[in-house]
Amino acid sequence: MKDFRSTKLAIIVFIAMLFRKIRVLRYRMTGISIPYSTIVERNCLFDKLYPKGIHIGENCLIASGVVILSHDHCKRVNGLPYFAATTIGDRCFIGIGAFIMPGIKIGNEVIVGSMAVVTKDVPSNCIVAGNPARIIKTGISMNEKAEWSNWQK
Repeated sequence: MKDFRSTKLAIIVFIAMLFRKIRVLRYRMTGISIPYSTIVERNCLFDKLYPKGIHIGENCLIASGVVILSHDHCKRVNGLPYFAATTIGDRCFIGIGAFIMPGIKIGNEVIVGSMAVVTKDVPSNCIVAGNPARIIKTGISMNEKAEWSNWQK
């Protein structure tokens, strides 16, 4: 019975990984700069007007329902929306439903809390949360799976 469960789990993990790789390929085909080492969950909304303005680093985990924008309709340049590159560093975790505004730069090894609205640049090695997002902890370290590695129980 135990072998059956581990085999079933291995199959489920393999299928999930395959879907994640296909999802990343689809985003790359639209022009988004995203490596295959990044995991993007379902129902994420990436800017469709200026996808080339979205840059995501290595080994990130982007949870379900995240919105990442790279243009602003309220600001206009010659009658066109203002395009601003949005960058997420390496080994970042973006929580469920987070909203990242256009032109934001998120450093390496950052955790963005669930439902956070990121309106300003975020330095490396910190946790941000809230609306608008504020730094709530600094000095964190993330591993290659975008997991917080120096947390205390």
